[in-house]
Amino acid sequence: MTETAGTEPDVVDILTTDHQDMVDLISRIEGTPDAAARRDLADTVIAEVMRHAVAEEMYVYPVVEEHVPNGKEEVEHDKGEHAEIVEIMKRLEGVDAQEPRFLEIVRELDGKLRHHANDEESEQFPQLRAHIPTDQLIDLGKKVQNAKKVAPTRPHPSAPHSELFHKTVGAGVGLVDRLRDKLTGRHTG
Repeated sequence: MTETAGTEPDVVDILTTDHQDMVDLISRIEGTPDAAARRDLADTVIAEVMRHAVAEEMYVYPVVEEHVPNGKEEVEHDKGEHAEIVEIMKRLEGVDAQEPRFLEIVRELDGKLRHHANDEESEQFPQLRAHIPTDQLIDLGKKVQNAKKVAPTRPHPSAPHSELFHKTVGAGVGLVDRLRDKLTGRHTG
């Protein structure tokens, strides 16, 4: 994290750390010989990506739209990338970790995630820091952390990528996902 000593992490610190954690988890999948362990890692990545994406859509993207130059266009682009990533994760869920296709889909997900993270970290995050006071970025980070606690852990390709959906229905979907995870023994982090 890039936080300064004695300061709470801001939203950029939190989201950047999320990106790195997701990329690190994905990189571990290919080097894991055991199919069950690969599946567990993939399920953890999927859950982490979903929590992160939902939190962004709930709290970060509305701020980007309002305060970042060309914010609305940036957010539409990001939501499109989220939709692509959700589709890839949905395919990954349906493939046995022993099949060669599993690693092909993992590599596809890795490429999309790296591209998306790079866009945000190189373009949007510096803009957030330039246009939003530090105390508001810290508050936004707290909202993101809280949202991740109740967000869905599974991909739902037909769900809208909208602040309103996530704030009204998302917690219920997240609750059902976490219940399913517990009942099926699915590892989500």
